[in-house]
Amino acid sequence: MILSDARGVILERRAGDGDAKGFAAAGLVEGAMWGEAEEGTNGIGTCLFEDKPVIIHRNQHFASRNVGISCMDAPVHDPHGRLVGALDVSTCRDDHGPAMAEMIAALVRDAARKIERDYFCRHFEGNRIIFLSDDTVAGTALLAVDRDDLVIGASRAARLRLGLNDAALAAPRVLAQLLGEGAPPSFEDADRAVLRQALAQADGNASKAARLLGIGRATLYRRMARAGLTH
Repeated sequence: MILSDARGVILERRAGDGDAKGFAAAGLVEGAMWGEAEEGTNGIGTCLFEDKPVIIHRNQHFASRNVGISCMDAPVHDPHGRLVGALDVSTCRDDHGPAMAEMIAALVRDAARKIERDYFCRHFEGNRIIFLSDDTVAGTALLAVDRDDLVIGASRAARLRLGLNDAALAAPRVLAQLLGEGAPPSFEDADRAVLRQALAQADGNASKAARLLGIGRATLYRRMARAGLTH
């Protein structure tokens, strides 16, 4: 298993003791450059060049010294949708045919999606994360939303799904507007939301809800009536 950066430089490699020598002979070692410009068609370089999951079987490699290897790769993107590396699983076993490669490739894609999800959630820690969809190729579509329901971040899959780019996200966007939902914002809606949240925290106790909001109970009842809430 190999993790490279966006240029194809191998950052980390994990291999069994019995396979390490063979991979080293093929150049699959930390610090080696596996960009497509340097190695021609190969799992890491082609995945990065095309920015999508790939399977490169043995004789599909450009360099003759690599024809004994099969590679299954998936790209990894940062929380802003930028390509930052490739996750690769390579095997020298000649009994691993296309069916086995497809099974391994599915695991590689899933692992890359998990890395991206964890990276996104860690980067926007403390904000609400909205799940939109999950796709085996594009990845997981996630939005980061602040306490005012303004979108402050979008994963690559979310950007592809909603047609967003850095310019579109330069200023916070209203979540409902971005998803094509809801009416224009109003003070009445805001009051209603605050009142309902306070009542929920107070387990329906009006006096306790009023204390949480720092207002009198009579004021709470007036605002509830204005917001169309009954108690």
